[in-house]
Amino acid sequence: MLPVARSAAIDGLVEAGIDFVSGLPDGWQRDLHEAIEGDARFRYVPVCNEGVGFSVCAGAWMGGRRPVLIMENSGLRVAAEYIARISLGTGVPVLLMLSYRGDIGETEHWGIPHGIVAEPLLAALRVPYQIVREPGDLRQAVKRAQRLAQAQLHPAAVLVSGSCIWED
Repeated sequence: MLPVARSAAIDGLVEAGIDFVSGLPDGWQRDLHEAIEGDARFRYVPVCNEGVGFSVCAGAWMGGRRPVLIMENSGLRVAAEYIARISLGTGVPVLLMLSYRGDIGETEHWGIPHGIVAEPLLAALRVPYQIVREPGDLRQAVKRAQRLAQAQLHPAAVLVSGSCIWED
C-alpha cells in the first residue's frame, strides 16, 4: 500500500473510533496490517480465514469495541455466510475494508474474478460500499462507512483499489 494511503487508512480508522482490527493479511494490504498490529491504539487479531474474522469482529462489537475487518475482496466470499447469518439477523455493524482485486488497472489474471463478484455480492448482502481509487479519499471514506455502519447496525464497506496500492 502506498505510504500516503496507509496513513490515510489509519487516520480514518482512528478518527472513526475504530479500536479493534481483525483480518487476514493480503499482498496489497500487508503493510497496513503490520502498521496496525504495532499501533497501541488498536487491538489487532489476525485470523485463519475471513469468516472467522467477521465472527471475531462481531464478538468484539458485542463486547463494546468498534471493529473493522481488513481483507482482500476474495475473502468476502468466505465471510458471506457469517455476514448473512450474523448481521442480517441480528444487526452487527462491522466495518469492512477490502482490497479491490479485479478493479480497473488489475495486473493479474487471477484477480479479475474477484472483481467480477465483489460488488454483486456486497449488494446481495445489502452492504453499502464505496470504491476508493485515490489515496487522498481513503480517510474520509473510512469515516463515512463507519458512520453508516453504526447508524444502520449493519456492515458497510470500503473497497481499496490498486491505485491506492502502487504508483502508475
